[in-house]
Amino acid sequence: MNQMLEERSREYRDFIESYLKEHVAVAESEPQQVLFSAMRYSLLAGGKRLRPIMAMDFCRMCGGDWKKAVHFAAAIEMIHNYSLIHDDLPCMDNDDFRRGNPTNHRVYGEGIAVLAGDALLTDAFMEASYSEVAGERMALAIRVLSQCAGSLGMVGGQVLDIQSEERQCSEQEVLDIQIRKTGGLIRAACVLGVIAGGGSGEQMAAAAEFADALGLAFQIRDDMLDVIGTQAEMGKCVGTDASKNTFVRLYGLEKCEELVNHYTNVAISALDAFENTEYMKALAKSLTDRTV
Repeated sequence: MNQMLEERSREYRDFIESYLKEHVAVAESEPQQVLFSAMRYSLLAGGKRLRPIMAMDFCRMCGGDWKKAVHFAAAIEMIHNYSLIHDDLPCMDNDDFRRGNPTNHRVYGEGIAVLAGDALLTDAFMEASYSEVAGERMALAIRVLSQCAGSLGMVGGQVLDIQSEERQCSEQEVLDIQIRKTGGLIRAACVLGVIAGGGSGEQMAAAAEFADALGLAFQIRDDMLDVIGTQAEMGKCVGTDASKNTFVRLYGLEKCEELVNHYTNVAISALDAFENTEYMKALAKSLTDRTV
């Protein structure tokens, strides 16, 4: 199982890495080269490529050619990296390191960093439009991407997170934040993979259920690692969320471990709507059991 997980993950990751390097923010004849440089600095800085991998594998689980999900996969990764650039800004989390490297605004300055994030977000929809998905399914894909990334999804969750900083939140309020802020793009990845693979409405709903549960398990683990991990292990500053409304602050580490297991099992159960799910089940477990 571990060999299968590693080999398929590497295949997906190598494919999306190659695509991003060759096709995103490449315009040599344009004068605004510093913008492209800043976009690629963050986009090509590594990372798990979790969301693109999920998009491609959900396409495969629906019987589609997973490589045909690449445009949606790339669009999601572009939006994810835009959000990281903006999250790191002084007006947000004010972080100095991301993936072991100086954050974008520390290298390019705040103005260019903001615009690099803006460009990645906007260009993501151009990238998605290159997909071979046509007609109503393309319109649905753009709607899913917008809802999960925008005011109803990730950005909405970020706003709730900012508003929560001055007070202790309830359990429901923390869930409302994280199912949008972290879960939004995971949901987009899984549902867009189903759309790319020609899946059914039932499979789209199951993909969303999987994503919501896995997103919570992933975020709870992330909150735990912010407490027990080190900067060398994580490749970013740790302990920065101590005053925020995290799951660790709400429940404590022991209860968080129980919740990670619960939501991981909910996510895996949702995969019953698909075939050939061994890889996605193994991936889900590896993400929620991770120590870095």
